[in-house]
Amino acid sequence: MNTTFPDFLSEHFARHGLNAALGGVAETIAAACVRIGAQVRLGALADVLGEAGSGNIQGEAQKKLDVIANNILIDALRADVRVAGLASEEEDSFVACNAQGGFLVLFDPLDGSSNIDVNISVGTIFSVLAKPEGALDTSSFLQSGHRQLAAGYVIYGPQTQLVVTFGHGVSVFTLDAQNTFVLTQSNPRVPPHTKEFAINASNRRHWQPAVRKYIDELLEGEDGVRGKNYNMRWVASMVAEVHRILMRGGVFMYPKDSRDPSKPGKLRLMYEANPMSLIMREAGGTASDTERAILDIQPQDLHQRVAVVLGSREEVDYVNELHLAD
Repeated sequence: MNTTFPDFLSEHFARHGLNAALGGVAETIAAACVRIGAQVRLGALADVLGEAGSGNIQGEAQKKLDVIANNILIDALRADVRVAGLASEEEDSFVACNAQGGFLVLFDPLDGSSNIDVNISVGTIFSVLAKPEGALDTSSFLQSGHRQLAAGYVIYGPQTQLVVTFGHGVSVFTLDAQNTFVLTQSNPRVPPHTKEFAINASNRRHWQPAVRKYIDELLEGEDGVRGKNYNMRWVASMVAEVHRILMRGGVFMYPKDSRDPSKPGKLRLMYEANPMSLIMREAGGTASDTERAILDIQPQDLHQRVAVVLGSREEVDYVNELHLAD
């Protein structure tokens, strides 16, 4: 299956002096995502919708496609000699791959899987790190987001698109009829100002006061302190939310709430927040947990959760200020 994009990768890596092997790992991930996309596209025709009858490490019920996507990525990365190990949102612990490999790959195999059965866009999120010296163990993966060599996502929507950064801007590829990823946009920029926000408003009673104040101000529109009308969007798929923000701006929030004091947030730092935050940084946006930049967080656990506010800089900075003043 042809999923290469060699002209862009060779030029990009030569221009920035990057390790070409990293491009090979990206191609492995892209090829696996084409296979996942084919399964998503078939849906009921291939009997891949519905519950798998199993749960992941977070105690969440898995969809059949969660399991299929996870297995496709694991098999592909194990077969790539450049990959030393992987970690998945769906696995209890890391998976050792090839002792001679120089890269670690972390991923959420199918983000937004609650939307699968109703045919709304879902995606795969990934992050690539350098393997540290020494024996592979959990601590090998616990690197801050600033140390990501690459990050990206594939969105399975009306078009299948790959969005990736190697730390020098963001590139958008669209899958064509020959299963080739074609570069269709270079260096999209997240505008600093926006009139769109995305949050699950049904959780309002659980939010911290600063978040309630912020959303109340947005809902006041042009008559309130912000002086403009805002529109709300909520897809319940982080990939879809981030892709919209990348294309036209906005702010996405999954804040800390009071339901479980032991969990500072809902989203996973290593599989979701870090890769999306790197994309935001490289596209001119920003991301925080309301107290610090996501990319500054030193991970303590493979399945660590964090609060996330990301997107247009003006809005993220304002949310941070409200929390500081609270």
